[in-house]
Amino acid sequence: MAHLTQNPADKERFICLYPVYINSKKTLAEGRRIPTEKAVENPSCTEIRDVLTAAGMNVYVENKIHPREWNRDSQFKGRVRVQIKQADGSPCQDKFASRKDVMIYVAEMIPKLKTRTQKSGGGDTSSQQGEGGKKSKKKKK
Repeated sequence: MAHLTQNPADKERFICLYPVYINSKKTLAEGRRIPTEKAVENPSCTEIRDVLTAAGMNVYVENKIHPREWNRDSQFKGRVRVQIKQADGSPCQDKFASRKDVMIYVAEMIPKLKTRTQKSGGGDTSSQQGEGGKKSKKKKK
């Protein structure tokens, strides 16, 4: 590991955040890292990036995929790298001392995003109608 630098401000020393880590639809075995009640339903990389950028963090997205993610859809692709420590080793922001702090913060903030608040209202009704349609078709057979 000699090629990795010890400087926390270098890009390769940023922590990795995969959407899987905060996905309430995933089990711990599938890669979730925070409690389900704190997790978010199917978060995307862009949402994680938006939340952390708004919090003033140094963030960038990589086109990677979590090893346990079997679904290769673009929705599940991506890995967010976040700088949580400065060059001298002190946290960039006191509220983000560890990667877990970052994950829990992101999971709390994603539902408050404008894209989420608008989607959830319309999305719920359409999904219910879709399910109802499927059920009635089965009964006809």
